[in-house]
Amino acid sequence: MSATMTDTPPPAAPKADTERTRSGRPLGQILMIVAGALLLVAAVRVITGANQLTSDGQVSAALSLAVPIGLAGLAGLWSERSGVVNIGLEGMMILGTFGAGWIGWQSSPWLGLLCGVGFGVLGGLLHAVATVTFGVDHIVSGVAINLLALGTTQYLAKLFFTNGKAADAGGNPKQSPPVGSLPNFDIPGLSDALQSVEKHHWFLISDIAGILGGVVTNLSVITILAFALFIGSWWLLWRTPFGLRLRSCGENPVAAESLGVNVYKYKYAAVAVSGGLAGLGGAFLALVTSHIYLEGQTGGRGYIGLAAMIFGNWRPGGLAMGAGLFGYSDALQLRNGGQTVHALLLLLVVLLVAMAGWKMYKKAHWQGGISLFVGALVLLWYLVTDEVPSDFVGATPYVVTLLVLSLSAQRLRMPKADGMRYRKGQGK
Repeated sequence: MSATMTDTPPPAAPKADTERTRSGRPLGQILMIVAGALLLVAAVRVITGANQLTSDGQVSAALSLAVPIGLAGLAGLWSERSGVVNIGLEGMMILGTFGAGWIGWQSSPWLGLLCGVGFGVLGGLLHAVATVTFGVDHIVSGVAINLLALGTTQYLAKLFFTNGKAADAGGNPKQSPPVGSLPNFDIPGLSDALQSVEKHHWFLISDIAGILGGVVTNLSVITILAFALFIGSWWLLWRTPFGLRLRSCGENPVAAESLGVNVYKYKYAAVAVSGGLAGLGGAFLALVTSHIYLEGQTGGRGYIGLAAMIFGNWRPGGLAMGAGLFGYSDALQLRNGGQTVHALLLLLVVLLVAMAGWKMYKKAHWQGGISLFVGALVLLWYLVTDEVPSDFVGATPYVVTLLVLSLSAQRLRMPKADGMRYRKGQGK
């Protein structure tokens, strides 16, 4: 019996299901989706005559609006990949706006930028102390951070901006004095050439020129930094041992600790980075968008950043696409109003019909019928009106947020231990 047991080989480890464990979509599939979306938008532009849909001004405004949302989403990704839900992103962005405005007007916008990041890190560390060390519920701690940040900045604004040099320079209880500008960059020759091609309004060619023109014209230094942070975060979290250990804390902290990973250290590092990124998003609003700290200027972007992160399935590439979509819809309603948003109704009809066809193919007849019915209602709305009412135009970014989350909910996979309490020593 012993010889038989000795000679019997151990059972083979189960093979990984590559389709399930593969990270993200294949590059070819992503490029096909982007190309299809571009063709569809170009067709809608030609049919409706809404040339602002792909103009360089529209894309440039969308990029500016997408950067703080993207940074907030990237902050949430760092935190949640380590297993800590960060609802406090909005409060950390508020701290970043105040830090940038407070130090920025007194010294330089560069020091204001650093102070905004630093204030965000402080908010992140406070959240880490509450959730990691003391085991406070992550949602409760995040809501407390938001309330604390709002109350603290309101008090400090009244303390520092209502008297002395600050008041003489234009400060008041709700805003700081003006802050200097950070440098912008563009490619003059390329920008002019792309603008000339865009003005011809050729199908697809002018659309591509408008999009590229918006991407290479009048870029803020923080926008360039945000691009680098997205690429760096992807490389660090998915291509290094540090990233593997950090993500293991969000998937199975007990197993990670049993393998020698200091789970507390990685969670603290991730939440601190999360706070710094959210603070950077707030600093962008104070230094680039408005050049002042203004009470309430975050406008819920921390929550929209979380929605973009969920849409992106807790990955930087999908998050960037989600932030770009929300920024684009926000820019559309701010720059062009009801007529251009009205053109998007036709695009929505096409998407609903395509989804209905897909649901029918998957034998989900009830869901497909609902999609087709809603598509018919939207088409009727498009045909009998010339402009979307202003009240609905203002809600465009939030409607897009709800639609995107509802359409992407079936393919989401959050980190397994995200939001769970973990106590040191469980893996020993």
